[in-house]
Amino acid sequence: MAMTARQRAKISLNVQAGIFVVAIAALLLATDWKAISANVFNFGKIGPMFPGIFTTGLVNTLIYTALGFALGLSGGLLLALMKLSSFPLYRWIATGYIEFFRGIPALLVFIAFGYGVPLAFGVQWPIFVVVMVSLGMVAAAYIAETLRAGLQAVPKGQLEAARSLGMPQWRAMVTIIIPQAFKIVLPPLTNEIILLTKDSSLIYVLGLTASQYELTKFGRDGISSLGAGLTPLLVAGAFYLVVTIPLSLLARKFESRSARTKR
Repeated sequence: MAMTARQRAKISLNVQAGIFVVAIAALLLATDWKAISANVFNFGKIGPMFPGIFTTGLVNTLIYTALGFALGLSGGLLLALMKLSSFPLYRWIATGYIEFFRGIPALLVFIAFGYGVPLAFGVQWPIFVVVMVSLGMVAAAYIAETLRAGLQAVPKGQLEAARSLGMPQWRAMVTIIIPQAFKIVLPPLTNEIILLTKDSSLIYVLGLTASQYELTKFGRDGISSLGAGLTPLLVAGAFYLVVTIPLSLLARKFESRSARTKR
């Protein structure tokens, strides 16, 4: 008697589950758990990382992210409006900026403003300014495209209705169109904050003082100074997850709310 499609699918699923269990068992048996414990989960040696990684590393990471996002959001909104402008020069400038900063590594921007600008022009910016400008300029290019899509998603009738009531176009954009666009793009904007949180780690290339350390710098220095293997990086990664996981859940909540609104 020939098997039904459901029976074949069930057998296939059981075979895959069996192979997976065998592979996991083989991996567990082949792993040198003593070495793993000494070099990955050696939490007994990371005491010197505290409380600095929390009071300095985590706090600075949040500050760097907030500064970069503030500038990126402002610049992104300006670029989005320029790209939607009827004046061709504005569109060309915005397109050139977006393509340039989306096409180069963020690390190059950090090096440019951290080392290049001081050497070329003889100016020395505070580290918080360097981070804000570096992160903000890169973020603006990505946020601009997100906001442009949001602005275009707002029904044109909204603007036409406001204009028919005698409202100037700039006022209609500020009070009607832009607020609606922000509601539409809240999920991708939340994801952009997550990316900025991770990109803030690039500041370590600039040579920081102890009061300027962020999470990655604590993890990197801990590898060489604590003799705990990868454990300092594991701890730094855990602190990043403390920030990024709630943001991911918030983005999903925004997406669900947006989907319910559309229905």
